[in-house]
Amino acid sequence: MSLKFAILTSLIEREGSGIELARRFDKSIGFFWPATHQQIYRELDRLATADLISELPQEGPPRRGQPRRFAVTAGGRTLLEEWIGELDEPEPLRASLAVRVRAAAITGRVDEVRRALEHHRDLRRVRLEQYLGIEQRDFSATHPADVRGVLQHRVLTLGIEGERSWLTWCDETLRVLDGLDA
Repeated sequence: MSLKFAILTSLIEREGSGIELARRFDKSIGFFWPATHQQIYRELDRLATADLISELPQEGPPRRGQPRRFAVTAGGRTLLEEWIGELDEPEPLRASLAVRVRAAAITGRVDEVRRALEHHRDLRRVRLEQYLGIEQRDFSATHPADVRGVLQHRVLTLGIEGERSWLTWCDETLRVLDGLDA
């Protein structure tokens, strides 16, 4: 997948400027497809050049520093709809913490990896609480027939379950380390 499809999705959900899009990424799509503001702006330029998005007319007379606003074109929507049906391979797990645990296995640096696990667990707990807060705020009253709400909630549920899985793994690995010390 590429950032292109994440941006097209977000702009179909709601038209906006680059800064509005970047802020939305920071609060939603960026949780599962992170991108820097610079990457977003570069991709907006590429999408506009490819006629997949278009710049909306400015309200009032042009002003210096006025943000450009974008909407998805018919061609952009068609490309996104075609992409939805494409099949791809699951992405492999890529986690520095797993490499650290593996490195501790061969070096015996148990105390260092324990601190890394505790730190990681604490950050995962914060992220889980953040996701649960979003779930409560945005999806507590979602009607079962609301396709948009239900599917957006499913994506959030993936994040929630992923964080819970990481927390379980960290806790179990810390217990294993405690058993090695005994």
